[in-house]
Amino acid sequence: MTRVAAIGECMVELTHRGEDTLALGFAGDTFNTAVYLARSTPAQDVSIDYVTAVGDDWYSERLLAAVAAEGIGTGLVQRVPGHSPGLYLVRTDGAGERSFTYHRSESPARRLFDADSPERIDQAVVESDVVYLSAITLQILSEPARERLWAALAAGRARGGRVVFDSNYRPRGWPTVAAARAAVQRTLQLTDVYLPTFEDEQALFGDRDAQACAIRLAALGITEVVIKNGSDGCLVVAGGEAAVTVPAQSGVAVVDTTAAGDSFNAGYLAARLRGEPPWQAASAGHRLAAIVVGRPGAIVPDEVLPRRELLLGSP
Repeated sequence: MTRVAAIGECMVELTHRGEDTLALGFAGDTFNTAVYLARSTPAQDVSIDYVTAVGDDWYSERLLAAVAAEGIGTGLVQRVPGHSPGLYLVRTDGAGERSFTYHRSESPARRLFDADSPERIDQAVVESDVVYLSAITLQILSEPARERLWAALAAGRARGGRVVFDSNYRPRGWPTVAAARAAVQRTLQLTDVYLPTFEDEQALFGDRDAQACAIRLAALGITEVVIKNGSDGCLVVAGGEAAVTVPAQSGVAVVDTTAAGDSFNAGYLAARLRGEPPWQAASAGHRLAAIVVGRPGAIVPDEVLPRRELLLGSP
């Protein structure tokens, strides 16, 4: 059994189905990846827990139910009385590109790893085989909370755990580019598998192209890097080998690019946990992302990709 802990924020998602019609869901970058990883791996082989904080209102209860319905553990979810989860609204244009409106400044997830956060959560992170997080995870935390998280990641790696990190840089959530860059750089020192998007890396570090990005990251000593680059596919650098371009799926009718990168990461990780090499795992990531971008919203319906609870015991 491989124990995975995904850390971050799951929010109430309101997606426009028309000018005046909204669909209720629950999503967030690391949560999306946890969902698709759960839907892509047998429960008897991979356990997944989501590390976050929610309130005690109706939306928090619905959110927890949605997490549990995906076969994801809720034992590491903190409850903050008197609070509600963060919320965001999504609109998409004719090409499937998204625009977001966020209401999350008082989100309970911002209290993760604060001084009153239970130590059992730190210990669970330390004891996990794989810890998954993103720059959005870092973005919502206070500086002392980041230090506490980094200490847990370091302790986990010391006992043989692996850290998987996605850049997912969102400028609005950071006071300055320099602050975001510093937090990402610190996390990269603790990272075993890095799954960035090239546009994020370019915005943070000024890389001229994906190859330059790969060279810079290889120099940091990260053993496994996959640079997602939209319709150009991705660039895989692993095992000390030369960078390999893995093309994206062709002929995909894009409806909504929400969770494209998150689902790619899940497909990639699921394949790696099955023992597939990085280059094959990247193709698996592209296949899953192609399914997700063909439907509206971050999480596709069960009839498109069934929830883990519907696949219990499957090979």
